[in-house]
Amino acid sequence: MLTLSNYRGGMATTFGAAEARDWIAVPGPDDDKYSRGVVGFATGSARYPGAAVLGVEAALRTGVGMVRYLGAGRPTRLVLQRRPEAVTAEGRVQAWVVGSGQDPDALDDYSAAVRDRALADGVPTVIDAGALAFADRAVGARVLVPHAGELARLLGRERAEVTADAPGAALEAASRLASVVLLKGHTSYVADPDGGLLDVSGAPAWTATAGAGDALGGVLGALLATHALELDADPGAAAPLAATAAVLHGLAAERASRGGPFTVLDLCAELPNVIRELLRG
Repeated sequence: MLTLSNYRGGMATTFGAAEARDWIAVPGPDDDKYSRGVVGFATGSARYPGAAVLGVEAALRTGVGMVRYLGAGRPTRLVLQRRPEAVTAEGRVQAWVVGSGQDPDALDDYSAAVRDRALADGVPTVIDAGALAFADRAVGARVLVPHAGELARLLGRERAEVTADAPGAALEAASRLASVVLLKGHTSYVADPDGGLLDVSGAPAWTATAGAGDALGGVLGALLATHALELDADPGAAAPLAATAAVLHGLAAERASRGGPFTVLDLCAELPNVIRELLRG
């Protein structure tokens, strides 16, 4: 297993608010909803429809021109009830978020087909939860967002091995899967296939709650879509964008918590405030 001891002198690069500020796309007067970025979601299921709602909510509050959601009937209805501006017709996107709230062994045929089409679309893709096992099908730049248990399954290891050396496990997965890997946790690690490693700290322990990862996927999907041109020119931009998503997510959780418990929708509601403060410096 790759470890920090053989990564660039044993040091990860800390990525925080100052660095994240440079990776937030601010629309100009000539932008429209398409030039601001369109992110597609192939997420949620009849069993876990809330994942679709949370991802879409987070993406819209991060700042994107359009969200296109394609899924089964129940999650689609709930997405539109919560966010009527979401578009549920097929069309072009600049990035995809796939797999959140999906069990590949209990997924309806339509949602599975949408997932497979998204992976084959050739645009940057956030791969989460139920789509992680299909990561090798993705044609575009891949950003995997597993938690420790999911990463352990991908690597064929015990969860304890991953938690004992989280940065090493992220580096191994990035190398083996030729993907950027964002390993979620109190300290998150972003590894790229070339051996680069970023660490992001600061999310309160209260963030360990159901749905928080779905929101993180939505934040990251929005960032990939709003930086589509940069990613076309330099796929390596996916790593700092993943780290930026972790920073925004952590800062929004901190604001929502204020030292106590919070809901994921509370976290999403704080995203515009976090971004505004970062842009003000």
